Amino acid sequence: MFTGIIEAVGVVAAAEEVQGDLRLYIRTGDLDLSDVKLGDSIAVNGVCLTAVALPGDGFWADVSRETLVHTRFPSLMPGQRVNLEKAMQPTTRFGGHIVTGHVDGLGEVISIESDARSVRYQIRAPQVIARYIAAKGSITVDGVSLTANAVDGQVFDLNIVPHTAQETIIASYQSGQKVHLEVDIIARYMERLINYSDATDINTTEAVGGVSMATLASAGFLNRR
Repeated sequence: MFTGIIEAVGVVAAAEEVQGDLRLYIRTGDLDLSDVKLGDSIAVNGVCLTAVALPGDGFWADVSRETLVHTRFPSLMPGQRVNLEKAMQPTTRFGGHIVTGHVDGLGEVISIESDARSVRYQIRAPQVIARYIAAKGSITVDGVSLTANAVDGQVFDLNIVPHTAQETIIASYQSGQKVHLEVDIIARYMERLINYSDATDINTTEAVGGVSMATLASAGFLNRR
């Protein structure tokens, strides 16, 4: 589990094809690896990877075919910069939002405009995940916890302040670039609960309905004014 607060920017040192999948060597730069052990998780551009070797200045990770299908990792080349975040601990300050490190799809940067000291980006999300993105809601872009300022269909706006631009790879984005997107996990579970109607109560063996607006209202979760 992660928070979407990038701890360091690393560099791809090697990307090797191994029997149909990929093995990555990431040099981690300023990321503190003193508390990282073999088998620990590190998010690379928002993708949860497992450290399988720790040579000292970074880590090796195996990337499965499943991950390759849903990310832009097949195009990673040595020298490319990547966002890094270690898995959170119970004592970690929760500065972002709940991030699982499981990419939902690839978005596309469609416009970049200066706005005083900030930069505004417009990103188009795949239709299948766009419904989970809400104005002023959380969205993870290449592992960075961000707020969608506005949403218009499949397109959402981001306002990137100077600190975020400096501490991540976002400042290097160009129009047409693909980025990893992970939607808010709460939105995914809410949709599942509202739409699920085929469950069976294990005590009565009778079909039970899913969560509806009516049940939410009756439980006091909706303002009836």
